[in-house]
Amino acid sequence: MTRGSSDDRLIVVGALAGAHGVRGDVRVKSFTDEPDALFAYGPLLSETGEALLDARQVRPAKDHFIVTPKKPRQKEDWDALKGTRLHVRRSSLPPPDEDEFYVDDLTGLTVLDETGTTIGTVKAVQNFGAGDLVEVLPSQKGQPSFFVPFTLADVPALDFSAGTITLADAAGWADTSGGETSEDAEDNA
Repeated sequence: MTRGSSDDRLIVVGALAGAHGVRGDVRVKSFTDEPDALFAYGPLLSETGEALLDARQVRPAKDHFIVTPKKPRQKEDWDALKGTRLHVRRSSLPPPDEDEFYVDDLTGLTVLDETGTTIGTVKAVQNFGAGDLVEVLPSQKGQPSFFVPFTLADVPALDFSAGTITLADAAGWADTSGGETSEDAEDNA
């Protein structure tokens, strides 16, 4: 069974980008691999699961879509919702192909170091523009979460059946000392 395939978690698939014109259309940015697939999953939901946008008509634009909704809203209403993330239920997404998975399915996996010792759990997967980063919440209380690039070199093993991912250099990524030694601090004084 694919992890998370039967639950109803909400998955972010896009965002509202404000009104388009004055006739009730709205601009939508897609976060899906195939951008227009965003509209194949049914109504797009708010973070609370409320139906926010059900498309009647969709037209592609430069880096977004112009959507005519089934339920019209005023221009001011769409502009007030600008930046709102759009979600679908995880169960609405098609099953991933063999050897593929949804990035969101990493959330909650146990994080192991290279010796197989548990060091934490996957809190989230973030992308700040330079690629996906796995955010690890350490098992040790009081330790801050840390980020690891989601690459084969840094995350060499992923086992959904065991519910684990393995980090190649867990101690290096978890190091929060700032890289400055006491000698460096004295030299800079």
